[in-house]
Amino acid sequence: MTREEALAAVTTDPVEAAEEATLRPRRLDEFVGQAQLKEHLEIVLEAARRRGQSVDHLLFAGPPGLGKTSLSGIVAAEMGVGLRVTSGPALMRAGDLAALLTDLHDGDVLFIDEIHRLGRQVEEVLYPAMEDFQLDIVLGKGPAARSIRLDLPRFTLVGATTRTGLLTGPLRDRFGLVARLDHYPVADLVEIVERAARILGVPLEAGGAHEVAHRSRGTPRIANRLLKRVRDFAEVRGDGTVTQATAAAGLALFGVDDLGLDKVDRSVLSALCSRFGGGPVGLSTLAVSIGEETETLEDVYEPFLLQLGMLKRTPRGRVAMPAAWQHLGLAAPQAAAVLFDDQ
Repeated sequence: MTREEALAAVTTDPVEAAEEATLRPRRLDEFVGQAQLKEHLEIVLEAARRRGQSVDHLLFAGPPGLGKTSLSGIVAAEMGVGLRVTSGPALMRAGDLAALLTDLHDGDVLFIDEIHRLGRQVEEVLYPAMEDFQLDIVLGKGPAARSIRLDLPRFTLVGATTRTGLLTGPLRDRFGLVARLDHYPVADLVEIVERAARILGVPLEAGGAHEVAHRSRGTPRIANRLLKRVRDFAEVRGDGTVTQATAAAGLALFGVDDLGLDKVDRSVLSALCSRFGGGPVGLSTLAVSIGEETETLEDVYEPFLLQLGMLKRTPRGRVAMPAAWQHLGLAAPQAAAVLFDDQ
C-alpha cells in the first residue's frame, strides 16, 4: 500500500460513497469542533458578504480526515457560490489548471486537495491567478512565442494539505488565512457520531456513541467509518441497536482495540518489541518486517503511535516506549531503559 492509497481513504462502494457525502456538514453551524477555526471563518465569511466580495484565499492544513474538504464545501455554501474540486496530483500540466480557472464564475470556490503536490510549472501559473486574477498564456514556441494575459473572475482558492512543510514559501504566503485543524477530543467525536447515526437511521445509545468515539483516533472520518461497521455488526449479531457492549464487541471483531489501534499498529509495536528487543531499529527495516511501504509507515501509522507515547523517533532509529510494552502485555527488558534517552 502506497502513502497516497493509505491517505486517500476513498471507498469504491457507491452506496457508502453516497452515505459519506450525506454525512458531511453543509453549513458552518453544523460543523462540530475546531472552535477557533470556526470563529475565524465566521468573521472572514461575514466580512466578505458585507462587502459583496469573494472570500480571500484559504489554506487548511492538518492530518487526513479532519474536515478540510468539508470546510471547502461549507465556504461555498455559506457564500452561495459554485464549488469546483480537484487535487494537486490531477493537475499535471499548466493547461489543466488554465482550463479550470477559465471555467470559473465570479465568486466561485476552487478547492485543490493535497496542494503541496502541485508541479512547479502549474504553481507558477497559479501565482498571478491568485494575486491579480489574471492568467498568462504562452502562444507558440521558440523565437516566435508570445505571451498574452487573460482576465479571470474573482474566485476563492481553498487549498488543503497534510504536509505544510512541503509547500513553497511563495505559495503559502499568497493565502489570506492559513489554519491548522487539530485532532478532535472525545466529546466532539461523540457529537459527530450521534449526528451521523441520526442521518443513517442507526439506533444508538450514549454508551455506544462514546465507545465508537473513544476508538476513533481523534478523527471524524474514522469515527463515521467505525460507526458503519458497528451498525453492520449490530444488525447481524444483535438487535440492531448500538449499545456500549455491542460497539465494543463489533470493534474488537474488526480489529480495533480499546485505544483505537488496528492490526498494522499492533504489528509495528510487536515487531519493535518482540523481534528487535525494543529497538532502536531503522525505518526501512521496520517497514520491511511488517510488509508496508516506508512512507506509509512514517506518514500514516507512526503519528498516532507517537501521540500515544508508544513510539519514539531517535537518531539511531525507532524505539518502543514503556507504554508499548504495557499495551502488548509484555515486560520491558532492563536493558531497554537506556533506549528511552536520545543520548
